[in-house]
Amino acid sequence: METPQVQSQTPQPAVPVGPTSPVPEPKRKVPMVAVIGISVVLVGALIGWFMAGRPNIFGKRGSAEVPGAKTSENEAGLADESTFRDTAEGTLESGGIDGEGTHHLVREGGDDQTVYLTSTVIDLESFVGKKVQVWGETISARQAGWLMDVGKVKVVE
Repeated sequence: METPQVQSQTPQPAVPVGPTSPVPEPKRKVPMVAVIGISVVLVGALIGWFMAGRPNIFGKRGSAEVPGAKTSENEAGLADESTFRDTAEGTLESGGIDGEGTHHLVREGGDDQTVYLTSTVIDLESFVGKKVQVWGETISARQAGWLMDVGKVKVVE
């Protein structure tokens, strides 16, 4: 009788050898820099929203007036007229021309003498209908023959 031969068994590797699918890596957490960046943007937006309805440092809402400017019933803007290169006189009316200017100054000599006005520091609306003298700087325009950024206005009559 023959004895069966026992083959020695070699231990099999736990992981199969050959091409296999990679083991999925755990998902990466959002980098701390991104979290900080998003937080800064949100806090800034919140502060801006909160401050939008508050008066500015000069006690006014909207655009800030220039320090050293005065405002009265008959005059507004910087006291020093020599600060400005240009001046004009006429009756102040509301409305610009094709989006240039918020107001215009009607002067003697017809429509070609009209000065279109805008101002970042003065509320020109309070002088509408009055004969005024304005001081300011001429700025470039496409439609207006003369466009001025007004820094001072004074009622003359």
